Amino acid sequence: MLKISQVKLPVVAGFIYTFVIVFIGAVLFSLILAFTGTREASLPTFVYAVNGLALFFGGFVSGKRGGEKGWYYGGMTGLFYYLFVLLLSFLGFDAKFGVSHLYSLLLSFLIAAIGGIIGVNITKR
Repeated sequence: MLKISQVKLPVVAGFIYTFVIVFIGAVLFSLILAFTGTREASLPTFVYAVNGLALFFGGFVSGKRGGEKGWYYGGMTGLFYYLFVLLLSFLGFDAKFGVSHLYSLLLSFLIAAIGGIIGVNITKR
């Protein structure tokens, strides 16, 4: 079985980490909704927070694995993640494309790129 630590391509590794974090966040919030009095109205805030954290960490992993060009590897991780989510929303929910999608794409790129920049510059101790 292939472990995430064995993946050599930085963007693929970051992409995998991003989805693992998003999946864990979704399960965690589902449990919170099921067993507490939390309302679904808080869902958008939680989704944005989990996606931002996941993009940052995925970019961090990409930059760290790439060893250079952290903004590029992290940004590409954010770009591919958002394009994948966009594809799912078009196919699954018949979403329409708009300017807000371009802003979200740019924001995904920037968050993951910042993670990649930090990932490259963190030295092993």
